[in-house]
Amino acid sequence: MQIRRTNQGFNFDKYSNFEKDIDPKQRAWIEVKGKALETNVRYLRSQLKKSCQFMAVVKADGYGHDAKVVSEYAIKGGASQLGVATLQEGIYLRSSGVKKPILILGNLYTKKDLIISFKNDLMPTISSIRECLICNNIGKQFGLKFSLHLKVDTGMSRLGFECNKFVQQFEKIKSYEHISIKGIYSHLSSADEHNSLESQSTTQLQRQKFKELLSQIKIDSNHDITIHLANSAGMLLSHDFHFHMVRVGLSMYGYSPIQKIGNNLPLKPALFLKVKVAFIRIVDEGVGVSYGGNFVCGRKTKLAVLSIGYADGVPRNLSGKIKVLHNNTFYPQVGSITMDQMMVDITGSNEIKIGSTMTLLGSDGEKTISPIDWARESNTIPWEILCSFKNRLPRVQVN
Repeated sequence: MQIRRTNQGFNFDKYSNFEKDIDPKQRAWIEVKGKALETNVRYLRSQLKKSCQFMAVVKADGYGHDAKVVSEYAIKGGASQLGVATLQEGIYLRSSGVKKPILILGNLYTKKDLIISFKNDLMPTISSIRECLICNNIGKQFGLKFSLHLKVDTGMSRLGFECNKFVQQFEKIKSYEHISIKGIYSHLSSADEHNSLESQSTTQLQRQKFKELLSQIKIDSNHDITIHLANSAGMLLSHDFHFHMVRVGLSMYGYSPIQKIGNNLPLKPALFLKVKVAFIRIVDEGVGVSYGGNFVCGRKTKLAVLSIGYADGVPRNLSGKIKVLHNNTFYPQVGSITMDQMMVDITGSNEIKIGSTMTLLGSDGEKTISPIDWARESNTIPWEILCSFKNRLPRVQVN
C-alpha cells in the first residue's frame, strides 16, 4: 500500500513496506533459546544407550517454540529423527531444508495425502491394513518402496492396530513388496501420571503387552525395524521403556512431565514470553478493574496495562491467578484478562515505565515463572499452555 500526500509536501512512499519495519518486540513476543534446546537434547541423549535413537517431537510448531528452530538445535544436540503431527508440518520442515527422517504421528488415510507424504520423503503412521495396501500400491506405482511405521494400540484407545489382531495382520503386511517397515511403535497413556499406583500399573501393562506382541512376531529377526514406545515420561521412568528409540517432546523444551523426577534434572526452559507496558494509570480505592469489575482496588492502585491477552494464548481463566516479573520482582495480574490486554498491579514501583519489558513466562534474575505454574492454576497441563500461543506473537531467536 502506498500513501501519497504530496499536496501537503510529504511523501509516504518510503513507508510502503512498513510491516517489515515493525520491531518484533514492539508489543509482545516469545524468545526462543536454541542453545537451551540443544543442551537439553544433549543431556537427555546422554541418558540413553548409544544404540538408542532420539526422536525430537516438534509437532504443534515445536510446542509453540518454532519447529524450524527447534529441529535445527535438536539435531545439533543429537536427535536423529523428528516427529510431527500433520502432513503440513512435515512438508514445512522439508521445505526448510531438514533432511533427517520425519515421522508423521497423525493418521493419513487418503491416497492423495499418502502420495504427498511419499513424494516428500515423510514416513506415515499406519494403523490398519487398508492404509498399508494404499501405501503398497503407491510404492508399486513409482517403482519404489514406501517407508512407514506401524502403530499398535496397547491401551491408549486412539490410533493403532488392535493388539489381538496385529500378529496375523503383520504376517500379511510383510508380504507387501512395495512397503518398507521402518518402525513399530505404541504410545503410553499414563506415564506422565506416574505418581499414582494405578497409572504405574497401566504403564507397566502397556509395556508388557507391547513386548509380548514383539515376541510373537519375532521382531529380533527384523533388525532394520526400529521399535519405540517411550515418550518423555517413559524415557525418564526407566531404561526398560527405551527399546531402539525414544520420542521426546516436553523434556526437550525444558520441563519434566513427572514432578518428582523433574527436580533432579538439569533441564533449561527454552521459551520466554515477554510483553511491553503499553500504558500506566492510577485508580482510586474502590474502583473496579477490567470487564465485570470483579477486581476492586482495596487502595489507591498503580496499574500497568500489558499488550497481551487471550487472543495471544494467555488463558482467560488465569485472571487474577498469575504474576509477572520485572527486575527479579513479582507483580500480581489483576482483573479479567481481555482479548488483547491485561492489567498488573505495580503499586510502589517507580522503575516500571511505558515501554518497560515484563516477563510472563521464563526467568528474570533469580525468579522464574513456568508453564507448569500456569497449568496448575488453570487446571490443565503444560503441553496445552505451550501449544496455545498464537502466531501473532513473533518468535525471536536468542542465545
